[in-house]
Order: sequence, then C-alpha cells, then structure tokens
Amino acid sequence: MKFYSRKLIKPENLNANNTLFGGSLLRWIDEEACIYTMTRLKSQHVVTKYMSEIDFKSSAKQGDVIELGMELLSVGRTSMTMRCLVRNLFTQKTIISIDKIVFVQVDENEKPMPHGITEDDIRAEKERNV
Repeated sequence: MKFYSRKLIKPENLNANNTLFGGSLLRWIDEEACIYTMTRLKSQHVVTKYMSEIDFKSSAKQGDVIELGMELLSVGRTSMTMRCLVRNLFTQKTIISIDKIVFVQVDENEKPMPHGITEDDIRAEKERNV
C-alpha cells in the first residue's frame, strides 16, 4: 500500500469528544480515492459507487498527523476497486480501514462508461512501482 497524502488534525476537525470527526475523515478518504482513480484513468469524470464496511480502529487528536493510503485491488469495465488504510504518521497506529471502495467512470449523462484499463495494465504499473 502506498500512502499518498497527509493531514494535520486541527481544531475544526474535532468532534465533541475532541477527537477526529469521522465525517471529516470520510470526506478526505473519498477525495483521496477520487484523485487516485482520476490519475489512473486520466479522467475527471468519475464518481463514488460504493464503500464497504468502515472499520474505525482508533482515533486521532488535535496535532496528530495522519496519512491516507490506497491500494488498487481490481478493475472492471467501467470501474476501479481499491482499499484504504489511514494511520497515524508517527505511531503507525491504524485509524481506519475500508476494504473496498469502488469508483465508476461516467459519461456526460452520468452513465457508466468503459475506461479501457485492464488488469494487465495494473500489474505492469505495480511492477514499475515496486
């Protein structure tokens, strides 16, 4: 898994318990997964289709730095499926894991559209980045 971005937990990201608000974290994950998909498909016309069970393992507090990791699992005709892990940068403690996030490429009418990426393309990319 590669970790692509980091976030500093600030007061505006905290809930009433003074820990990271889950909604803020999910927004960051959705954005990171979207950027991850757009860069691989070379298209800005992608939408979130599905997120599997979200498993909050631990929290973060003000001043913590978290990092968001994505790993591509598979590609479909119109979709890409990845998993996500968010961890504390310094302690390496897992904050959240999501086993499956699916994005779909869409046309101008927001209908699924084939993207042309194959499993072989993904394998080749993984080999280049090892």
